[in-house]
Amino acid sequence: MLIYILIALASIICYFWYYYLTRTFNYWKSRNVAGPKPVPLFGNLQESALRRKNIGVVFHEIYDAYPNEKVVGVFRMTTPCLLLRDLDVIKHVLIKDFDYFSDRGVSFSEKGLGNNLFHSDSDKWRVLRNRFTPIFTSGKLKNMVYLLSQRATKFIEFVDDICQKQKEHEVHSLIQKYTMATISACAFGLDVDTISDTHNSVFTKIDKIMFTPTYIDELDMMYPGVLRKLNIEPFPEEVQDFFEQLVKTVIDQRNGKPTNRKDFMDLILELREERKIQGPKRTEEENEMALELTDDIIAAQAFLFYAAGYETTACTMAFMLYALAKNPDVQNKVIAEVDRVLAKYDDKLSFEALNDLKYMEKVFYETLRFYPLVEPLQRNAKRDYKIPGMNVTVRKGQMVLISPLGIQHDEKYFPNPEKFDPERFSSENSSGRHICAYLSFGTGPRSCMGMRFAKLQALVCLAKFFSKFRVEASKRTLPAMRFVPRRFLVAAEGGIYLNIIPRDI
Repeated sequence: MLIYILIALASIICYFWYYYLTRTFNYWKSRNVAGPKPVPLFGNLQESALRRKNIGVVFHEIYDAYPNEKVVGVFRMTTPCLLLRDLDVIKHVLIKDFDYFSDRGVSFSEKGLGNNLFHSDSDKWRVLRNRFTPIFTSGKLKNMVYLLSQRATKFIEFVDDICQKQKEHEVHSLIQKYTMATISACAFGLDVDTISDTHNSVFTKIDKIMFTPTYIDELDMMYPGVLRKLNIEPFPEEVQDFFEQLVKTVIDQRNGKPTNRKDFMDLILELREERKIQGPKRTEEENEMALELTDDIIAAQAFLFYAAGYETTACTMAFMLYALAKNPDVQNKVIAEVDRVLAKYDDKLSFEALNDLKYMEKVFYETLRFYPLVEPLQRNAKRDYKIPGMNVTVRKGQMVLISPLGIQHDEKYFPNPEKFDPERFSSENSSGRHICAYLSFGTGPRSCMGMRFAKLQALVCLAKFFSKFRVEASKRTLPAMRFVPRRFLVAAEGGIYLNIIPRDI
């Protein structure tokens, strides 16, 4: 008799567990919104949650499966979300009706690194964005060229040395040496020798900790807002301590006062003297938002500038070398332009010379069309929002998602999308393109603030690189790119191996 009771109890528990895991799965069907059938617990992210596919690839596949839909109903684990496909709808969300979607919908502990500019809620973001934007003016960037050029020269000397021993190299980890050195110099004023250091430096160790995947994202998908409610900090204490100490070290070196470097830490020191910083008022009736610049807030911005400032560019440059190795005709044009520009400017890579690298700039943009780094883009509704021209409402607190990988490989916007063609970004070909057809840096008020720095950082190094080397596919070069199944940024699975060949000059 006891066995039957236990079986009955187990059956009841299983039923209610199944019901709990599928309780939301009729949400989009009842609202006549098309979408893929969800799987218990995982929703539409089973392949991503089980680390079989990159989440960007998963959403790209969903995007492609519904070519006639403006929006697609999806489930991140058990949470209903809306994937936007129509560019006009996306324009409303990211630009025209931005105030409805000013939050990314990822918030962490009130303290710690989650207070960074990228993850901050809209009120805190407005204050931080307003005060940090001046870092990337043309004048500030022009002053950084010398620092970038110094590190690039040292990097090229290092590459020249290692290529005399072997020609095949994993280029992503190689380029990280350059981008770590440049962000350390340009943001923090530190002369860190990450280039010639062949051992595991503290920066390399922090890199591994920061980008090691966890399941905390899936927890937040299951229970949106739980990280904030439970005061959970997703970043390891070791990372928090590292950036707090980094900021303290630089502040001590500068005696707590701004210098004439005009870099990230100088701006921090200027703001620190104000103690509280204010954001812009959008209307006369709106209260002015003020933010106390605590040590936590400062460390969080240092974390963001460091992580975004070296890894995004390292990934982009590695993908760019891979694309040029696979497309030698494009590489030949890049090399010819580099030679022409260096000859024009007496072999000096000035700010003006870099602005003259028009074809390499197109290659940069085409690389990020092919391999957008942040997938998917996401916004959280601050209040109920009716999709323009549709009988679909995004409820307050719901997430809308956008797939740059899907959009930027869509035949409608980029004919023959699997062809690597930098001429897509000529003024003639891009002038009539929809503003939301290219989203590698986002668009609208919460677009990437560091885009111009990232481009400058890449062009300085690549111009010097191609003045001396070219790249070719090696035995270990993958015929097609595969992405790491789970990572904060899209990256190549197994690395990018290429042969680096000295040019016959």
